Amino acid sequence: MSGAAGCQGGSGGGGGGGERGPRWRRPWKLLALGLLSASSVLAAAPGAGAMSKEEKRRLGNQVLEMFDHAYSNYMEHAYPADELMPLTCRGRVRGQEPSRGDVDDALGKFSLTLIDTLDTLVVLNKTKEFEEAVKKVIKDVNLDNDIVVSVFETNIRVLGGLLGGHSVAIMLKEKGEYMQWYNSELLHMAKELGYKLLPAFNTTSGLPYPRVNLKFGVRHPEARTGTETDTCTACAGTLILEFAALSRFTGTSIFEEYARKALDFIWEKRQRSSNLVGVTINIHTGDWVRKDSGVGAGIDSYYEYLLKAYVLLGDDSFLERFNTHYDAIMRYISQPPLLLDVHIHKPMLNARTWMDSLLAFFPGLQVLKGDIRPAIETHEMLYQVIKKHNFLPEAFTTDFRVHWAQHPLRPEFAESTYFLYKATGDPYYLEVGKTLIENLNKYARVPCGFAAMKDVRTGSHEDRMDSFFLAEMFKYLYLLFADKEDMIFDIEDYIFTTEAHLLPLWLSTTNQTVSKKNTTTEYTELDDSNFDWTCPNTQILFPNDPMFAQSIREPLKNVVDKSCPRGISRAEENLGSGPKPPLRARDFMASNPEHLEILKKMGVSLIHLKDGRVQLVQHAVQAASSLDAEDGLRFMQEMIELSSQQQKEQQLPPRAVQIVSHPFFGRVVLTAGPAQFGMDLSKHKAGTRGFVATIKPYNGCSEITNPEAVKEKIALMQRGQCMFAEKARNIQKAGAIGGIVIDDNEGSSSDTAPLFQMAGDGKNTDDITIPMLFLFNKEGNIILDAIREYEAVEVLLSDKAKDRDLEMENVDQKLSENDSHKQDSEEATSAPQDVGAVSEESEEGENSDVTDPDSSSPADAGSDSISLSNQDSYVPGTNGAGALEPACTQGDHQLQEQKTETESDSKVSWDNKVQPMESILADWNEDIEAFEMMEKDEL
Repeated sequence: MSGAAGCQGGSGGGGGGGERGPRWRRPWKLLALGLLSASSVLAAAPGAGAMSKEEKRRLGNQVLEMFDHAYSNYMEHAYPADELMPLTCRGRVRGQEPSRGDVDDALGKFSLTLIDTLDTLVVLNKTKEFEEAVKKVIKDVNLDNDIVVSVFETNIRVLGGLLGGHSVAIMLKEKGEYMQWYNSELLHMAKELGYKLLPAFNTTSGLPYPRVNLKFGVRHPEARTGTETDTCTACAGTLILEFAALSRFTGTSIFEEYARKALDFIWEKRQRSSNLVGVTINIHTGDWVRKDSGVGAGIDSYYEYLLKAYVLLGDDSFLERFNTHYDAIMRYISQPPLLLDVHIHKPMLNARTWMDSLLAFFPGLQVLKGDIRPAIETHEMLYQVIKKHNFLPEAFTTDFRVHWAQHPLRPEFAESTYFLYKATGDPYYLEVGKTLIENLNKYARVPCGFAAMKDVRTGSHEDRMDSFFLAEMFKYLYLLFADKEDMIFDIEDYIFTTEAHLLPLWLSTTNQTVSKKNTTTEYTELDDSNFDWTCPNTQILFPNDPMFAQSIREPLKNVVDKSCPRGISRAEENLGSGPKPPLRARDFMASNPEHLEILKKMGVSLIHLKDGRVQLVQHAVQAASSLDAEDGLRFMQEMIELSSQQQKEQQLPPRAVQIVSHPFFGRVVLTAGPAQFGMDLSKHKAGTRGFVATIKPYNGCSEITNPEAVKEKIALMQRGQCMFAEKARNIQKAGAIGGIVIDDNEGSSSDTAPLFQMAGDGKNTDDITIPMLFLFNKEGNIILDAIREYEAVEVLLSDKAKDRDLEMENVDQKLSENDSHKQDSEEATSAPQDVGAVSEESEEGENSDVTDPDSSSPADAGSDSISLSNQDSYVPGTNGAGALEPACTQGDHQLQEQKTETESDSKVSWDNKVQPMESILADWNEDIEAFEMMEKDEL
């Protein structure tokens, strides 16, 4: 997601020089014009710690160097492939690499990264490289491939990239120095691609299919798509900027008309009482499939494009819609500094206990809206999470523990940082940007580019560098530190799309599409205060207080490390002024008569079993009403989630094997499975460091015959033939200081397999004192190959990756620069990813407990029965009063996104007594059908 460069309302103001918009619309020069009058005050504040111009220039140059490192490696090792695989230094070609599911729908064999990067080259003043890149796109890119792609991703990345490239190309041509040969070739390609996307809109609703075949469209026998029924709200609602720009540039109105129709349909289908929209919608019927609502994944850019459509196109209906939605967001979803998903029909009830990283764009959008205070609050909360984990995890809980550990180098936080700096002028945000630069170089930089983080806890890498990293991240970071004189054009003449592509504001008065005013729906009457922020007055935003932003941030400085905030619903805040909120699972006490009465009303029965357990059984048909039945279903889901969280916390997190010797110096981090015996690396922060040695016999199942080679070293051995604990005892007896077990299954990798957790042998393992880690075959071969190449290989076994040895690296580079360069290139093989868990191994078979890393939220799993084993009839893990609450820890004890057996089974029991899955699913489906009937009857 991206924000607007200059938030000028649909008036002209650039390139084409059209007339000003309607007089009633106040100026929208929000960022660089309106708010910078206030930023000069803030920047000069005493004690503000303003960054020197020299330091800003140094950081700007560092961003340029980082971009060159990423871009040049893509062009050298990957082009014309869609993306660079930075660990293995090759291009990612769809069909030639293992499928990654929906992620691969962005790849269409159209040199995605190059197209996505075009206008970034101009923003970074690389006009010669831009001219060369445009020629390559025109000459090499084919858009007529027989391949199924995402309509959403192709629109924002490829169509947006071509339009952004065209926008800056005609600007450069007009200046007279570059691109004099250019004759709108990129625009012609954009129009060709636009026509290839139009078949996706062949639905009765006007909402597009989520995927389209570039050659055969949809529903064609050879298309291999067109059978989908659902799409996400953002997927259908993030088209208007690119499609309208294409229509305005070409004079062909059909593109803007199709995008407007999709937006109109979503608006009509909003939940009328809450004015919220769900995450996914049926493209044929308009029914909401997922009824949870937030500002993150699945919805995010729909809200963004409503506001920006008003800015670019000057249609006030888009602003009215945005303001209506924004009022609902701030009323229900915003729980400062948190942004928590709610249910569209019951917006006072939270739908999740975690947040996803895509919501990091929202503070930037709030800046465009002019609502600065909540923008500062949420941004600061996110920054505190980043300072704890180095990057923003894909998802994190309300008490700021990791929920999904990946980080694919997303730019949304950098985007909001840029906008907040432009709005406030507070040098604090320059320091935030500096931290982002340092973390990228320190933890994500590899010899062939920048690698995504597979796990922010361990520092392990993933072999991917998405195109949006070049399209957005470097653009925002450079603009953050650039002064106006550093730019070759006025960024305020353009608006940013969600992929940070530049569209000129003069399009607002060019080839306008006549649209009818939406008369079918009355807009919700809102308090006038909701519109006070539409075009902000800087005197209101910054009431003569140069420390304004700091005063808002200060209470949040320690929110991550020293507090365990609990998102409180609006109903809970206003307790006593209305009906009581539904009973939450975390508050339930089986000994509380009032709670038992509430359960009965929700159709939930509590049964005391003979063995002392307490069983909860829910039947929707026994609830007092359909709303009570819904509360009951949600209560059961929450109970499942809480119980699974308790079990997850008992599982060991992944560990790291870091190669620290020449020429790696800690830049290669391998995800390792932990052992349930031996040294606990989480309690020994320094880890165990030593040179590796292969043992004899290699399986480690008998006395080691080469103890002199193993003594004081970390032993390498192969999986199989005996128990893990036996291997550990044998190498410990031989004098090893640690052990690494390498999987004997050829080709296995943490890229695709769940995390492997080594269990003991069923006996007392207190005698094992050395650390033991497990590597899959692919990762193990990286170490074995290094031994063959360099002989002496030193590794660090730890709970997470440590800072690489920069001092030794610099010394080594000075001593043997050429050799180091060669070996650094060869070193970029694969720093794999981490996931899942397994138990112990025996000679013939293995008692394994493999978990799924890509599991959905526990709240998505249904249940009609939960058993709680406790003599006093309340949930284990409760506090003294018996109220179950999530754990709040201050260390690195985070949740793992691994699907446990209790998440897939609908009956959860702490003593592992579960009923058959078929029986549970049958009961669950019956209850859901009954609830749906009740809901329809009530409506």
